[in-house]
Amino acid sequence: QDKDVVDIGSGDKIGSVIDAEIKKDTGIITKLIVYEKRGFLDAFKMKDEVEVPWEKIKKIGSDVILVERK
Repeated sequence: QDKDVVDIGSGDKIGSVIDAEIKKDTGIITKLIVYEKRGFLDAFKMKDEVEVPWEKIKKIGSDVILVERK
């Protein structure tokens, strides 16, 4: 199930989780890889993935992951 990633400060949807980076030796998740939601004006951006460090994740719900972007 896809989970939406939302910035807790602004309430804006960042995108949806597509992958996670995990340390091989410990199995600990270090960051989530998010496919960034794009608006029309952002269509010229080259990168469409955002890395969210694990320490920026504030709450994981059944449908949404709340993160702090600052």
